[in-house]
Amino acid sequence: MTNSCLPEFHIPSFILLLLLSVPESCPSGYKTCPKVHPDMLNVHLVAHTHNDVGWLKTMEQYFYPSVSSPNCVVNILNSVVKALLANPTRRFTYVEMAFFSRWWQNQTKSIQKTVQELAHQGRLEFANGGWVMNDEATTHYGAIVDQMTLGLNFLENTFGKVGRPHVAWHIDPFGHSREQASLFAQMGFDGFFLGRIDYQDKYIRERAHQMEQVWRGSASLQPPTADLFTSVLPNIYSPPFGFCWDMLCRDPAMVDKYGIPTSSAERLATQFLSIADNQARHYRTNNIIMTMGSDFHYGEAERWFKNLDMLIHLVNAQQAKGSRVHVLYSTPACYLQELNKANLTWSVKEDDFFPYADAPHEFWTGYFSSRPALKRYERLSYNFLQVCNQLEALAGPDANAGPFGSGNSGPLREAMAVLQHHDAVSGTARQLVAEDYARQLSQGWGHCEVLLSNALAKLSGAKEKFTFCPKLNISICPLSQEAVPFQVIVYNPLGRQANWMVRLPVSKGNFVVLDPNGQTVQSEVVEQPVLNSGKPTSDLLFTASAPPLGFTFYLITPVPEKKPQIGSARCGLQKSRHSALVIENEHIRVAFDKHTGILKEIENRDQKLVLRVQQTFFWYNASRKSGAYVFAPEQLNPLPMSFSPDIELVKTALVQEVHQKFSEWCYQVVRLYPGQRHLELEWTVGPIPMNKNHFGKEIISRFDTVLKTGGRFYTDSNGREIVERRRDYRPTWNLNQTEPVAGNYYPVNSRIYITDGNMQLTVLTDRSQGGSSLKDGSLELMVHRRLSTDDKKGLEEPLMEMGPNKKGLTVRGHHLVLLDKTQNAAASHRLLAEREVLAPQVVLAPSEGSLSYSSGSPHRKVFSGLRRELPPAVRLLTLALWGPRKLLLRLEHQFAVGEGNLSLPVTLDLRDLFSTFTITHLQETMLAANQPRDRVSRLQWTTTKDGNQGPALHTPTSSLDFAAITLQPMEIRTFLASIKWKRSQHYLASPIIAGAPRIMDWVSHCLSILLLVL
Repeated sequence: MTNSCLPEFHIPSFILLLLLSVPESCPSGYKTCPKVHPDMLNVHLVAHTHNDVGWLKTMEQYFYPSVSSPNCVVNILNSVVKALLANPTRRFTYVEMAFFSRWWQNQTKSIQKTVQELAHQGRLEFANGGWVMNDEATTHYGAIVDQMTLGLNFLENTFGKVGRPHVAWHIDPFGHSREQASLFAQMGFDGFFLGRIDYQDKYIRERAHQMEQVWRGSASLQPPTADLFTSVLPNIYSPPFGFCWDMLCRDPAMVDKYGIPTSSAERLATQFLSIADNQARHYRTNNIIMTMGSDFHYGEAERWFKNLDMLIHLVNAQQAKGSRVHVLYSTPACYLQELNKANLTWSVKEDDFFPYADAPHEFWTGYFSSRPALKRYERLSYNFLQVCNQLEALAGPDANAGPFGSGNSGPLREAMAVLQHHDAVSGTARQLVAEDYARQLSQGWGHCEVLLSNALAKLSGAKEKFTFCPKLNISICPLSQEAVPFQVIVYNPLGRQANWMVRLPVSKGNFVVLDPNGQTVQSEVVEQPVLNSGKPTSDLLFTASAPPLGFTFYLITPVPEKKPQIGSARCGLQKSRHSALVIENEHIRVAFDKHTGILKEIENRDQKLVLRVQQTFFWYNASRKSGAYVFAPEQLNPLPMSFSPDIELVKTALVQEVHQKFSEWCYQVVRLYPGQRHLELEWTVGPIPMNKNHFGKEIISRFDTVLKTGGRFYTDSNGREIVERRRDYRPTWNLNQTEPVAGNYYPVNSRIYITDGNMQLTVLTDRSQGGSSLKDGSLELMVHRRLSTDDKKGLEEPLMEMGPNKKGLTVRGHHLVLLDKTQNAAASHRLLAEREVLAPQVVLAPSEGSLSYSSGSPHRKVFSGLRRELPPAVRLLTLALWGPRKLLLRLEHQFAVGEGNLSLPVTLDLRDLFSTFTITHLQETMLAANQPRDRVSRLQWTTTKDGNQGPALHTPTSSLDFAAITLQPMEIRTFLASIKWKRSQHYLASPIIAGAPRIMDWVSHCLSILLLVL
């Protein structure tokens, strides 16, 4: 066997004969599992490899290095297949479809058939089956669902039922979320295997025999909908100490290179019996699991398997001497089946596994905030992918091949799936790998930009070249800054009409903004603060309105003469600290201390609430233990950036802003628009200076209030359900707190809040960040970190992002702040979080320019993909092309039980809901769309809380009534919809759109209906 990473290999004829001589087994699944001895301790050996989709090397380097490497993925899979064929008792488990699918495409038909047979016999088992093994702290639930859908459907299309995983396998993520368990349960998994849990938690579990239990993943969904049997592996995912036989480890072998037992073989067998006996003391049945493999193991699979063959032989031979231990090749699913057969009653877990520490003072909570720019890019890319999917579905095949070339959503879908890997969006990969992740996203954007251009051209009839501005966050958009007439197309991916303040960088001057009816839209040019000695910039502001799943065109024309526009007069610039510092609109009033310029008070005028709140920036001095994974500040109290920032007050008709300069590398704009019910804090941090006497800085934005919160605060779980947190407390075990700061940090994917039972202060984020409440009435979020040390967790590189100027990375983001009565807060923060994740997409196009925008223009300027709005409680989670005449449709109820009237069940009528197609048939599937829902039968488990039933869900059926799709709180329903395209694609915006359409639009619409009737 060669060590070079070849794209394919050839199977000798005698091996093929050996395979063909094996009797065909029953269909793959639990029926192919090996037999156990019911009166013995059965040790299930799980041969596996853990293949990071990028970490120390890029995905490409791990898969197929330029220099021959025996542990590249190609060689691992080649080697494993050969080793499985050499001995029919051997079994192997594989996980990452991003790698496997690529390897599969490079194989010959004969090898593919051989691998399919191995899967059919149950000797090659796929666990998890996602594109990657995703992180659970910094991932949004929508992106998790997308990447799992991509991987599981590859397996379904390639292997059918025999390749369908029965278990979820998250052996390396650094903590585990409750929402992840809920999603896996809704995908149809029977069990969930974890590797990393807190060292104190594991110690207590081992002694309480609670290494395995049922995890209740939702407080809203009726059990067992979101219940998932969960097993904590004994050695994370490594072999027992002394039993590693890969080329990457040096443990004594049981056999030599010829397969002959070594002198240490008998001693190792005896040692193994002792290890098995000790492990069995911590688990409840006469079956235990041992992982035999690790990172990129099995580059020489035969070495591993020969040693395991000998281990099984020698240990089982001890049965003749009275041993009650039986060792066998197995898989996670086969082990799970034996636990289910035990018919025990299992305890129930209802919280999560955050934060994770592997030793005292070493909490893996820094990665919640590591690489904030990549985290934001990933979140923006999720938004762009949903827009890409929706327009591809609405425009049909013309989106993929149109006037602007061949567009394709696949590259961005795969890039986004890769970004969910637990060393990608988590920020825990090396710098060169992080840059490669960004490159993959950028390439995916390029393909979707072509697709969007084709779709917009098809749906609107416009022929202009569309332009995208990915650098709006740093005020760069060449087309808008050229000060020539141009069009702005605002696409709204929400299921309801959205009004949005558009901000575009422009050159100095005056502009007129015209809506589709040729009416002047109120606009304003606002100067932006100068940062880091940069050049002054100006933004054009105007409020845009777009229908659900639709777009609106606006025309921007420069006005040579300086004449005042409607509502655009400045109220002036105030720099004096002796004047009142207030920004306000009809809903909110925000006051700042006139002496310091610090935010001091927020008033909700609608609900008659006033809260004293101080917000400013602090930084923690990092210790030697801090790194990409670990947060370990030197002291408990962070250092203030400034309690007296330089300030400027700007008030215009369209925006009121307070510009705060805390230091040369920390700025903030506190912003309020008319009609807005929340406050926006746009922060800019970096480059973070590094001092010789410090190991780095970790920057936080902190809100201090007078609320009596009793040590409690609340964070979202992957952007969905809310989990209560208590300072220095864990719900299921007594915590010995070794890090009062880092040990109280939790992942904040979309929002964090505190409440005294009457008032609630909520802060929403635009990316995943670490957050906490370290004292009553206080909230903090870590926005940026830069470190000169490595935390010794394997990365072997400090988190020292340099940025394009090589002086350090500057990051810009925003926090959205809400003040509500507690009973009203859920509606506010859930709907705002939806708008933040699915913000409108702004596209530009050149224009010849005309102040009579409504006349003589041939293309449609308003379009909606829906004929009526979705109810506020319902989110269109997925609308994507699934085939020539088939779509993937996911609808979710985005409110939890007990969150007011919006928590009530909602029934939708899908008949004639969409404007460009008609649904002719619906098939309901599990969440990942890889199996029909009415054919799924999950393993059942008896629990100590079986009487705890929630609201009843619908009964799955193969026949669906399009007029009665009911959603219960927190329920997601997934459908494959067969569709019929409507003949005319000149669609009229729904009457729900503000502004009357032109008469010719109505005529066109009526003609389209007449054609359909005829």
